[in-house]
Amino acid sequence: MARRSRTNGNHPFGAILVAGDGAVIESQNTVVTTGDPTGHAETNLVRLAAARLSADERRSSTLYTSTEPCVMCSGAIYWAGIGRVVYALPEQMLGQMVPEQGGEPTLDLPCREVFARGGNTVHVAGPALIAEAVAVHAGFWDAAP
Repeated sequence: MARRSRTNGNHPFGAILVAGDGAVIESQNTVVTTGDPTGHAETNLVRLAAARLSADERRSSTLYTSTEPCVMCSGAIYWAGIGRVVYALPEQMLGQMVPEQGGEPTLDLPCREVFARGGNTVHVAGPALIAEAVAVHAGFWDAAP
């Protein structure tokens, strides 16, 4: 999904949600093509999941994402009641790869910390498959839109 997002002219981020019954929902980053700064892969996926799945189905789902969810995406995942997140690239590693875009600094707040502040439990696994996650970013941020 992250490669597809990059091919489509967006930032190289993708996410997949697998529901307890095996149903799959896919999403990718759309920030560049829509001009919507909230169009991260995870927030787009949360919108789709909220429209298609009940609260119980979301609670038993796992969201797989190419990069650790940012603060905004973590909040969306939390409020959607998604029960588990698995990420590949840690946000801190992404921050080292990405220069500040348009003078806007990144937020350094791990998703585990965001989830820990609430009353709902979101299980987190990651990082995983770091080499593959880094590869999709190769050369992208040197000429990012």
